[in-house]
Amino acid sequence: MARVTVIKGSGNVFGDLGFSEEKSAELILKSNLLQAVQDTIKSRGWKQVEAAGQLGIDQAKVSKLLAGQMAGFSIERLVHFLSLLGQDVVVTVREAPRGRQRGTVRAKILNSLEKKVAT
Repeated sequence: MARVTVIKGSGNVFGDLGFSEEKSAELILKSNLLQAVQDTIKSRGWKQVEAAGQLGIDQAKVSKLLAGQMAGFSIERLVHFLSLLGQDVVVTVREAPRGRQRGTVRAKILNSLEKKVAT
């Protein structure tokens, strides 16, 4: 039986894959927005053609979105899709704590229960 080496991740999969800090931050944000688009489409039980009509894109692009392909979808475009799906997207900018020269990028997606509590 072959030995397997397990290395604990840092919590930033993109950083662990060798992406720069800046690119990792962008990819984390994009992946969270993409997940929100996927979750919204799936929760509504839409077929890809229905989602395409709502988003104003063709079914092939919806297929790519649902497959998790981020290439070809900018952060701006994903935010636009969420708006078309009736989702609010909130961006908060604040100063990083002392001692840290660079800020971080995080996204939190409120599920249905959290949305009810937040409003």
